[in-house]
Amino acid sequence: MQIHELKPKHKNRDKKRIGRGGKKGTYSGKGMKGQASRAGRKMVPIIRELIKRYPKLKGYRSFRMDNYFAIVNLNVLEKTSKDGEIINPENLIKMGIISKMKGKTPKVKILGTGKITKKLVVENCKVSKTAEEAIKKAGGVIR
Repeated sequence: MQIHELKPKHKNRDKKRIGRGGKKGTYSGKGMKGQASRAGRKMVPIIRELIKRYPKLKGYRSFRMDNYFAIVNLNVLEKTSKDGEIINPENLIKMGIISKMKGKTPKVKILGTGKITKKLVVENCKVSKTAEEAIKKAGGVIR
């Protein structure tokens, strides 16, 4: 016996032809109009597949203020502040250096990029080691 001599064990079933007269006429169990009643329709819940494809990203509610620091460099303070001025988050907002986040005053961290020559009083701010050294060298105070 060769491959071309093989025959199926069961007879193939005839395809059901609906909507061609006879008992399965008119709408033929497909309802009226629309995509579902058309020939060759493939109804896939596309939006579900798109949603499943996206990674699970963090939403806006997961943003937490306690993790956020507004960063200010020494060169910005040199340009915008006067000698002997108090530097704190509220004053930085008034100067326009930082802005409020969701109506709240953010925490501030001062970094040591740039040079400073003015005596500044820094309050309620985190300060990096290099910035601290530069402010103290210029005659400023960190509280």
